[in-house]
Amino acid sequence: MTETPQRPLRVLAAMSGGVDSAVAAARAAEAGHDVTGVHLALSANPQSFRTGARGCCTIEDSRDARRAADVIGIPFYVWDLADRFREDVVEDFVAEYEAGRTPNPCLRCNEKIKFAALLDKALALGFDAVCTGHYAKVLVREDGSRELHRASDMAKDQSYVLGVLDERQLAHALFPLGDTVTTKDEIRAEAERRGLAVAKKPDSHDICFIADGDTQGFLARRLGKAEGDIVDESGARLGTHEGAYGFTIGQRKGLRIGTPAPDGKPRYVLDISPVTNTVTVGPAAALDVTALTAIKPRWCGTAPTGPGTYTAQLRAHGGESEVTAEPVGGELRVTFTEPVRGVAPGQAIVLYDGTRVVGSATIASTTRATAAAV
Repeated sequence: MTETPQRPLRVLAAMSGGVDSAVAAARAAEAGHDVTGVHLALSANPQSFRTGARGCCTIEDSRDARRAADVIGIPFYVWDLADRFREDVVEDFVAEYEAGRTPNPCLRCNEKIKFAALLDKALALGFDAVCTGHYAKVLVREDGSRELHRASDMAKDQSYVLGVLDERQLAHALFPLGDTVTTKDEIRAEAERRGLAVAKKPDSHDICFIADGDTQGFLARRLGKAEGDIVDESGARLGTHEGAYGFTIGQRKGLRIGTPAPDGKPRYVLDISPVTNTVTVGPAAALDVTALTAIKPRWCGTAPTGPGTYTAQLRAHGGESEVTAEPVGGELRVTFTEPVRGVAPGQAIVLYDGTRVVGSATIASTTRATAAAV
């Protein structure tokens, strides 16, 4: 098995305006590829998006990306994908929370924007591949098929948010940073050596389309306030809330229920019911999940045909758990070797075989050790 072939390619480098994508574009050009930079304009009103380099969609970011492209010496364009981003990412985010689920907008953006809308447009224009600054690796098997693997440096690995990519998309993906075993400071030092002004720019974080970082406030503006009850497992009313969409499974802070639990221990969000607008809280032990069912599986290669033993990752920065998983009738049934916590419908589960990404699916329901499925 080898790294992605290094024959000269026509490469479209997605440049967010950050240091990782700039260094990735520079490395692709240095490797001999014919590189063109593109910044994705994802908001019809960029001024409303996060400023101060905390997002990836501002006017400031597009200017940073253009300056980096000029230094690298590659053509640069800005493509307007605001309508597609609003429909496929922002509206999906709002709808998922409204339904009581916890979505991952970055994963959805990779699936729908960077490796669907962008890739399709790139291929139509005659490009061979899309290059991004993600930390992950694409390896080529002897038969020519592609596999997605974790980055060489687990501390920077981003394969979780790429687990939605299928083999066709992997065949046109280039991740120049995936085999880098260096600290982020060394990536910044490389950017500085290359004369890239983004070398000291802070990393993006949080959700780019929520300008002030207040997710609950953003959802309240979109969905309106809707007062409901916060109850315990017996159904006893403990307090009220202004919208069930403002909570996530496993949440501890911000419950504002005041009344101490009988055992004096903290309480956590166990269930969110959008139908009754009720939030149920209880002890940490009630969060233990032993199994789950996930829908909309996407496979990074050939789909498994029967049960298998894998490791699973449930959050972008979470650890791995040993599982047994099997595709059944368009769903994915997963059983955990040891109970796990903080599992919420709407999240993605990504399966791994060693460092290889097998595929991903969206969690639909969970089975708990001490409670009924939710």
